[in-house]
Amino acid sequence: MEKAVHWTVPNLLTVGRVLAAPLVAMAFVVFDRPTADRLALVLFVTASLTDFLDGWLARRWNQVSDLGRMLDPVADKAMVVIALATLIGLTRLDWLVLLPAVFILLREVLVSGLREFLGAVKLHVTPLAKWKTAVQMTAIALLFLAGSFTGGLADTLYGVGIVGLWLAAVLTVATGIDYFARAMGYLAGKGA
Repeated sequence: MEKAVHWTVPNLLTVGRVLAAPLVAMAFVVFDRPTADRLALVLFVTASLTDFLDGWLARRWNQVSDLGRMLDPVADKAMVVIALATLIGLTRLDWLVLLPAVFILLREVLVSGLREFLGAVKLHVTPLAKWKTAVQMTAIALLFLAGSFTGGLADTLYGVGIVGLWLAAVLTVATGIDYFARAMGYLAGKGA
């Protein structure tokens, strides 16, 4: 017998994050800058906050579900991938954005593939991975915020955002290596 999908508040927040992801890029199709930057910033920051809120509410209200466990990492990756792709386009392939974005995107693809391969095996999120996510979201938000201004403030925000993006890339690589190292025992058992 099939389980019914329960549309709890945490699940609705997660679905909202999935739906908000393409709107970040669409802001630049529909609006001129800096309005598009400001809208993308609001969408991205709001979605990032729901990333924390949906999990917290699900645990607090005892509403953790299979749908939420499946959708949460999808929503996270959709937000990051679309935001980074948008920033890469906006900066016209500036290597300061492109290189850390490539490392972040590559890790996300590899870890997603590994998770699919491992199937039911659940590897817990480490504190370093939580820091990686926080730094990544902050850096991306700062880069969108920089587009909302001109002059020295824009340059300062952009510089801090770039430093944050590179730090996020380093943490992303470190957490990816950690994830693969912890998975090696399971991989050996599957005949990898």
